[in-house]
Amino acid sequence: MLNFKNLSLRRATRELLHNVTCTIHHGQKVGITGANGVGKSSLFALIRNELHADTGDFSLPPKTVIASVAQETPAVDSAAIDYVMDGDLEMRTLESEIALAEQQDAGERLATLYMQMESIDGYRARSRASVLMHGLGFTTAQEGEPVRSFSGGWRMRLNLAQALMCRSDLLLLDEPTNHLDLEAVIWLEDWLRGYPGTLMLISHDRDFLDKIATHIAHIEQSELTLYTGNYTAFEVRRAEKLANQQASYAKQQREIAHMQSFISRFKAQATKARQAQSRVKALERMELIAQAHVDSPFDFAFRQPDKMPDMLLKLEQAAAGYNDKRLLDNVGLIITAGDRIGLLGHNGAGKSTLIKVLAGDLPLQGGERVEAKDLKIGYFAQHQLEQLDGKASPILHLQRLDPRATEQELRNFLGGFAFAGDFAAMPVAPMSGGEKARLVLAILVYQKPNLLLLDEPTNHLDLEMRHALSVALQDYVGAMVIVSHDRHLLRTVTDTLLLVDAGVVSPFDGDLEDYRQWVRDSLKEGNTSAPNQTSGVSNKKQQRQDAADKRKLLQPLRNKLQNLEKQIEKLNRDKADVEAKLADNTIYDDSNKQQLKTLLAQQTSVTKSLETAEEDWLTVSEQMEQLQQEA
Repeated sequence: MLNFKNLSLRRATRELLHNVTCTIHHGQKVGITGANGVGKSSLFALIRNELHADTGDFSLPPKTVIASVAQETPAVDSAAIDYVMDGDLEMRTLESEIALAEQQDAGERLATLYMQMESIDGYRARSRASVLMHGLGFTTAQEGEPVRSFSGGWRMRLNLAQALMCRSDLLLLDEPTNHLDLEAVIWLEDWLRGYPGTLMLISHDRDFLDKIATHIAHIEQSELTLYTGNYTAFEVRRAEKLANQQASYAKQQREIAHMQSFISRFKAQATKARQAQSRVKALERMELIAQAHVDSPFDFAFRQPDKMPDMLLKLEQAAAGYNDKRLLDNVGLIITAGDRIGLLGHNGAGKSTLIKVLAGDLPLQGGERVEAKDLKIGYFAQHQLEQLDGKASPILHLQRLDPRATEQELRNFLGGFAFAGDFAAMPVAPMSGGEKARLVLAILVYQKPNLLLLDEPTNHLDLEMRHALSVALQDYVGAMVIVSHDRHLLRTVTDTLLLVDAGVVSPFDGDLEDYRQWVRDSLKEGNTSAPNQTSGVSNKKQQRQDAADKRKLLQPLRNKLQNLEKQIEKLNRDKADVEAKLADNTIYDDSNKQQLKTLLAQQTSVTKSLETAEEDWLTVSEQMEQLQQEA
């Protein structure tokens, strides 16, 4: 267990933790949350004995094996799989001792070492490393490639695999999903849920925390509070804690309104029934958690576009890729005003390629790209953080876009992105990745685009900024296409999901839980190849047959749902008609007693029928949901 007793920790003159007392027990999975800069990473440094408490005590059981992700990767010639295997230090030590004993022909010593290697499952180390690499998106061929040949993001994946390779008692992970796509995130989720040791996890991905965490340690105003439960449970508890403070639910009303609008628009469409149902469930707890975000430093909204054409952008038989490699083929896509599209697909399938094609940054290899006359694109991608002028301030970046704006107007705007006071006039160069990402988003918002193209916009953003971005996107009136491994963002701001797979872009009929299962099935089918490799012809045929069988089973339920929608619509009309008649004062005259009695009976009957129909609608929706989970 980890014991903190009256512990205080400072960095320079700033006190990060004050008088912290808590115990984390073996096997607990603890999510560490709090705004950027509150001391989450410093807490990890304390646990690794890289920092020392100013006052109080911290203790760990003796001989605790701690694993964490290295922040730097040496550009070595070692094969990637050997680099990952280096994470198992005990196995590597035994290998060296065995090699030495073999040279010395020490038979008795060798027998002991062989037994020790067997007891730690050391002979399966290469297989374990291969499974880890596969889950994190590496192909079988890449296992033998030298570490130096990988880019920075892929080297971070190697570091993560190396940390997971260690048979540790305590695993410390600081933003492990930052360099992962959604498929790798889903795999890592499952792996961490089965991890037998104690896990401490810093993450700004609420869905990731929800799936893994058994406890949340929240750092705020130099205090660390340990909550039982996952992130959603923490939000509710914290909301209750803040309920007596002066607060406003205004920030959440746009999210509630958007969800209600989605339900109203799509609950009549059988293909959207499950997504509408998920919004119903989300609304049930929306007001409970709203209070947890009232003290957020972020408050911004997308500005109204100057013009909004009905058809914004169209791809016809589009093909795209790089050099001789074609990633997308025969893509047909029309983006109209109000479309909210989320892109799904394995790493390397072509999601970012499609975004670049839509943005006009990547020329087509075939087909046609047609854009509206008044199209104005707002494009966010990670490379834009490096394109900021390091010597310029946030204010100067906006002044270059709008020289006529006053400094106070720009300061007011930037304040919503937490660039306040002197910070708004500071040069960009020393800013953190999260601060640069916020500035790029601020610049994008300021330009009033009518089409947003967002490629992993939440990387480097903390939970509060992600929440503010989600709320702002829900109120955005233009069209959007989003690639993100943040499922909460996808769930709350998109209405349509498209799957990019094997060069094809097609509608994904289901929600993110269906996609989670799709990813798992894909990994099972290709357990000796990478998840971004397509399955064989026989697998494709089987998938098509499974999909056809699924449609046959779902169709009667869809028909029933459509009939119930029509019935509900008619009953609502009948109810409104009766209530309109009851609103007429003359109906209450003595001469109209019999008519009043009839109308009251009709009102009771229609109300009961409406309640029954709505309950039936929910029941059928749940049946469809269950069937889709089993399919």
